[in-house]
Amino acid sequence: MTNQSIPNNQIEGNDTINIRAELEKYLIHWKWFVLGVIISLIIAFLYLRYTTPQYTASATIMIKDNQKSGLSTELEAFKDLGIIGGSSSNNPDNEIEILKSRKIIGDVVSKLKLNTVYMSEGRVKNSELFKNSPIEFIPDQQFLDNLEKPKILNIDIESESSLLIYDEENTFNERIDFDNNFNIPELGSFSLKKTENFNKEEIGKRIIAIQYPYDYMIDGYIKRVNISAINKNSSVLKLSLKLSNIQKAEDVLDEIIKQYNDDAILDKSKVSKKTVDFISERLKNVGKELAISDDKVKDFKKRNNVTDIESEAELILKTDTENRKRLLDANIQLRIIKSLNEELKNTEGILPINLGLQDLNIGRSIAQYNELLNTKNRLLKSAGKKNTVIIELQGKIDNLRSSLITSLQNQVNSLQYNVNNLSRESNRFSSKISSIPTKEREFLDIARQQEIIAGLYTYLLKKKEETSISLAVTVPNAKIIDKAYGSNIPVSPKKKIIFLAALLLGLIVPFIIIYIRDLLDTKVHTKRDIEDLTSVPFIGDIPHSETKEKIVIASDARSSTAEAFRLIRTNLDFMLSNNKSKQGKTIFITSTTSGEGKSFISINLSATLALSGKRVILVGMDLRAPKVTEYLNIPERKGITNYITNDSITLDSLKFNVPELKDLDIIASGIIPPNPAELLMSNRVIELFEELRNSYDYILVDTAPVNLVTDTLLISKYADVFLYISRANYLDKRMLTVPDTLYKEKKLPNMAIILNDTDMNRGYGYGYGYGYGYGYGNVKEETKPWYKRIFN
Repeated sequence: MTNQSIPNNQIEGNDTINIRAELEKYLIHWKWFVLGVIISLIIAFLYLRYTTPQYTASATIMIKDNQKSGLSTELEAFKDLGIIGGSSSNNPDNEIEILKSRKIIGDVVSKLKLNTVYMSEGRVKNSELFKNSPIEFIPDQQFLDNLEKPKILNIDIESESSLLIYDEENTFNERIDFDNNFNIPELGSFSLKKTENFNKEEIGKRIIAIQYPYDYMIDGYIKRVNISAINKNSSVLKLSLKLSNIQKAEDVLDEIIKQYNDDAILDKSKVSKKTVDFISERLKNVGKELAISDDKVKDFKKRNNVTDIESEAELILKTDTENRKRLLDANIQLRIIKSLNEELKNTEGILPINLGLQDLNIGRSIAQYNELLNTKNRLLKSAGKKNTVIIELQGKIDNLRSSLITSLQNQVNSLQYNVNNLSRESNRFSSKISSIPTKEREFLDIARQQEIIAGLYTYLLKKKEETSISLAVTVPNAKIIDKAYGSNIPVSPKKKIIFLAALLLGLIVPFIIIYIRDLLDTKVHTKRDIEDLTSVPFIGDIPHSETKEKIVIASDARSSTAEAFRLIRTNLDFMLSNNKSKQGKTIFITSTTSGEGKSFISINLSATLALSGKRVILVGMDLRAPKVTEYLNIPERKGITNYITNDSITLDSLKFNVPELKDLDIIASGIIPPNPAELLMSNRVIELFEELRNSYDYILVDTAPVNLVTDTLLISKYADVFLYISRANYLDKRMLTVPDTLYKEKKLPNMAIILNDTDMNRGYGYGYGYGYGYGYGNVKEETKPWYKRIFN
């Protein structure tokens, strides 16, 4: 077979991806994937073993008196009394901010003493003791004020009365008794006392007490507590908290709801309390006036010995009575409005409501004014005064206050005008009854004043009762739908996810390592690399030999390496089939650089040809770095150099054999000359090949590497076939341009490539290997350590 007869279209279509070959690049390293998965799963197991599990507790509440939920059923029963008015404005978004405000969370931290954490030391990990700690850490106020970062104290319970205490920094190590104060310099004092959970079994155990600053713990819980509406149009809120202790998470959520309701009740009761205080103050003053009026009546009757008033002016007085009634109502309204006007001008505070004002618009404005003040005060708990919402509310309050003052003043003017008219009408009636005796007229004046004051007193008593009812029915702002509840199944770490992630990581990491290694790898590995990067015919490859023997060929050898040489011998017959000469065929063997196994292949290929019954000779013509004798473990001897430089030396005197290869003649390179290139250009070289062609069927010539010196090119004209050796996992792919250029420029005749030292597991680069070794023959392989056998 000639080089023209071998198809060489490998260069075209290199962009085609062989999926099976790509997969097998990774599948041959399956043991690394198994190791990666095992290591990852072990790490995942240890992580789960030593990581403290986290649990989630959740609670559900509904915000009452909400624009989205309407008026609460508890207050509907009192709507007919006029004490419930206006529209509610509790916005869920605002209530979420209040629930997570520092005030609410701070009250929870104080109530549950969350700033002190007790841990029980275990062999594997520490566990928190919540509500079941055998001891209680009690710091004084100075200790809390000076605490700027968490303080960790290790407490060893030595007996029922004494403790050994020391901190993480080893600044102190003291033995103290229960209930005794202990002072830490620059911090303050604290004491330790037993709790109801203390028993004799606690002796010998270690408790870790961690004291946190209040602000530190408040900030932590504000971040941890999650509050959200179940949907956009709902007033139902869901509270959740993730902690390492389920009971603690449940108690914290329940306490947040309790503190929120207590705070909301306090806010709601401010209006009713303000109204009750206002009415009580007015009742006190009116009661004094009524007592004075009653005393006047008593004194008049006593002084004038009057027990009954004659009804002489009954007809005239009937009309006057109706006029006085209207005058009384007008005076009541005038006094109330004046009092409200003064209250509004003097202070910005909650105004009394439900005072029976005739102008319903003023009543609604007062209710709206109080509602805005309550909203502002509640938002101030979680926002600063410069917050845009607060500024907007303040603007609304100021505008409504100004409008109220104007409306009240207009009402005062209107009522005053009405009172003046009624007074003039009363004077007219007084002139009509001028004929009534003076004593009667005097009594009527006193009785009229008494009636006015008594009516006002009765009215205020009624309003006080109504306001007291409003105060009594104040309900919490949040209705608890579901109390805090947490499942015993931890939410983190999640075992399935961790193991799945570990499994994926165990596969991905080896994959990435192999991918990066292949990406950075520029070495030739398989037949595919040769065919992709060169147009030189590929004659065969030699797998890596597992034995230490340099000569792997024998008549009974059945190793994969021996079979590979036999395959190359067969391919050589095809390459030399067009050579009809009866003389011997010369086979030159070269490589790009030294160390690619050129001499190894020369010796074993010669032995393979010799086993076929042919006359074969191996000639060492690498005059610069001869390796044949070194490979055969024989001392240096005369060879080609001597033959060329000394005409008296014959070839027969240079030939020798080795015991392993009795049918193979060998001629060594000889001594290393100073001018090998000039020697190879001499006529003795022509005589050499002429004599060898006449004496042997095959002449194998071990030549110098072509990329280092020109020696091989000088004698290439004597070759019938050039076998170009490339070593797998050794030669850089970029160096394949050398044989490709030599082939295209036809500097080496009838050239073919042999890939040496290939990996059997890689195969040809197309997903298949030799498959040699049929269970017979004596192949002594090198015994490898177990780890090399596993991760070969």
